[in-house]
Amino acid sequence: MKLEVKDLRKSFGDKEVLHGISFSIESGKALGLLGRNGAGKTTTIRILMDVFRANSGTVTVDGKPFHPKNFRIGYLPEERGLYPKKGVLEQLMYLAQLRGSSRTDSKKQAMRWLERLGVEEYAQRKLETLSKGNQQKVQLAQTLVCDPDLVILDEPFSGLDPVNSQILKEVIQEQIESGKLVIFSSHQMGYVEEFCEDIVLINHGDIVLAGNLDQIKREFGHNRLVIGLGPDCQEPEQLLREHMADMIEVVGRRKDQVIAEMKAGCTRERLLAGLLERKLIPEEFGNYEPSLTEIFVERAGDQA
Repeated sequence: MKLEVKDLRKSFGDKEVLHGISFSIESGKALGLLGRNGAGKTTTIRILMDVFRANSGTVTVDGKPFHPKNFRIGYLPEERGLYPKKGVLEQLMYLAQLRGSSRTDSKKQAMRWLERLGVEEYAQRKLETLSKGNQQKVQLAQTLVCDPDLVILDEPFSGLDPVNSQILKEVIQEQIESGKLVIFSSHQMGYVEEFCEDIVLINHGDIVLAGNLDQIKREFGHNRLVIGLGPDCQEPEQLLREHMADMIEVVGRRKDQVIAEMKAGCTRERLLAGLLERKLIPEEFGNYEPSLTEIFVERAGDQA
């Protein structure tokens, strides 16, 4: 199954907030939908959920128009959306039945997920009596209780300790491996790197970066090196700018390492020889592999 979003545009009054969003995702893969607060991620998700209608653009599944009512969708919103004063099992069953499950199946699936997430002892408790982390696990249970075709996770690790985060990671990986369509939105870039083969980065309603994450990292790391002059060097960036400006441009720093981009005609061998000639002895010298956080800041940081 392949879901394709093409040229989505959305306006509220005179303000256009999505300026032509396009991406695709296939079964058995997770797509990282990224962006700063207010970038347009939630609006895009709400269009997929049929909460908002786009002004223009299309959403298709396997080439046919996507009608949310014809698919099982599991949505975990960033803001908790369950009823705090209602019992946990009661509302999981209610929400499952709203999405087409029988009462018997809804109870079976609700208990299955409560047990899988380690919160079955709270089945008869009101949601508000649970800890923040356990409330988040109940919210994940409601996302998956209908055995969804499309799983949309918005900041799923919010409020979870490392042990519960590991349980959630296993559950998300199971969903991917079982052939679900998974859209994963988070500001915790480590989790995005762990699950997502492809990413879409939205900034101010425009896609500023999209594609395979490994390929994006290679492109961002191309022609860049990390140079470490040792912990005793107080101003490595300034030294490299002063003495190596003919060969490199300093573009950033990572702890004690300077990130430098080689200028046209420069090679690793020439650069290393130049450093040694100018008595700048590198303790570290190697290829630069950017983190997703660094890529995010460079493309969506609005430095200008």
